[in-house]
Amino acid sequence: MSDFALEANLVELYSQVHQGVVTIYAYTDLGPPHPEDLPAGQGSGFVIDQQGHIVTNQHVVQGATQLEVDFASGHKAWAEVLGVDPDSDLAVLQVSVPPEALVPLPLGDSASVQVGDFVVAIGNPFGLSGSMTVGVVSAIGRVLQSERQTPEGRPFSAGGLIQTDAAINPGNSGGPLLNLQGQVVGVNRAIRTEDFTVTGSAANSGVGFAVPVNILRRVVPSLIEQGSYDYPYLGISSLDGGLNLVQLEALGLPADTTGAYITCLVAGGPAAQAGLLGGSSCDDPELRTGGDLVIAINGQTVETFSDLLSYLITQTGVGEEVTLTVLRDGQTVDVQVTLAPRP
Repeated sequence: MSDFALEANLVELYSQVHQGVVTIYAYTDLGPPHPEDLPAGQGSGFVIDQQGHIVTNQHVVQGATQLEVDFASGHKAWAEVLGVDPDSDLAVLQVSVPPEALVPLPLGDSASVQVGDFVVAIGNPFGLSGSMTVGVVSAIGRVLQSERQTPEGRPFSAGGLIQTDAAINPGNSGGPLLNLQGQVVGVNRAIRTEDFTVTGSAANSGVGFAVPVNILRRVVPSLIEQGSYDYPYLGISSLDGGLNLVQLEALGLPADTTGAYITCLVAGGPAAQAGLLGGSSCDDPELRTGGDLVIAINGQTVETFSDLLSYLITQTGVGEEVTLTVLRDGQTVDVQVTLAPRP
């Protein structure tokens, strides 16, 4: 695509979708320094249907006593929180507004997203509503900590996230990440940065993360109907990235080994009940031998823990039986595990 064609495409894209993107203001009753007539926080969101449902991040609405939704048309409305999902950091709001104020954004397919794809973020960075930034998909399948903790006090993992260099800043949270066809492929969630503004806000460093839309497709209907969503759960801990050479040597594995090494099992969890093996107890921080190395799930290759987590979140559900192929004592073993909900 030529520079002129890309420019024309971006202009047309913005004109089609920006009215479906909203600004969200969160009011609290915390008292000074938060006057009751001024919002204590702000974020972004977008309309998904003609019934007045709006998707945003859970952390945008957390702790709010009132939520104001401002539309590009100038219309403003109070919103009700229908449900939140701290694992994916998603929330669904309900507003009552005239039908003409609702411009639902089409949902794409995050499974088709590839590194190098152009993407567009539209939102409310630093209160500048309707701002558009452009970048590329930098990586897929990233893992971040969940907003929810295990009963033992450790954070669950949120997987399958899209990494982008499109500028995402405070206030963009909850806004859409779109492809060049104007379809939502992700929900902007977080940035990784070492730089901060004079007010202490995180500053964009070219590393942003978005919840893939295929997770939204699973989670949002349940939030609307039930107010919550249950994630499939194995009950294992693993290393976030791939195994480095020091770790491979410590485990006695060849240098070209890939997979998700089970460092420990949650007692009584689905993986433990199925007979999978962990290297040590979850209270032991040392990397120890003896754990299973997961190399496939339902026949799909697992090269890192993020591959396993992404498959679980996007392809399976609570109560389903999955087949984990593991490397154990140099032998390949298939283990059937029935998935439970995250505790």
